[in-house]
Amino acid sequence: RQNFIQFLVQELKYPLELIAVEKEIRLGELKKRFDILVYDREHKPWMLIECKAGEITLDEKVLHQVLRYNISMPADFLIITNGHFTYAWQKRNGELKEIQHMPLWK
Repeated sequence: RQNFIQFLVQELKYPLELIAVEKEIRLGELKKRFDILVYDREHKPWMLIECKAGEITLDEKVLHQVLRYNISMPADFLIITNGHFTYAWQKRNGELKEIQHMPLWK
């Protein structure tokens, strides 16, 4: 998680002050914690990131986890990473489209 935050800040130039880490959210009656949330300049959720340990396979189960979190914290970009592999999607016209590169900070 910390390595990915450093990548966002140092390589992609995302502003550290707009990155939230491990905050609690509610999913119905359940309390969950997202790993990383990047806000846009208007402080609206922009990118939701789910981090897994390196030995965890990034499968459909992990994608569904970030999709559930996205119900409470709708964001334009959804990312899953295990430190070895990273997959990213952008919501466009109500659909998720896989993207090949992390979005640049505007």
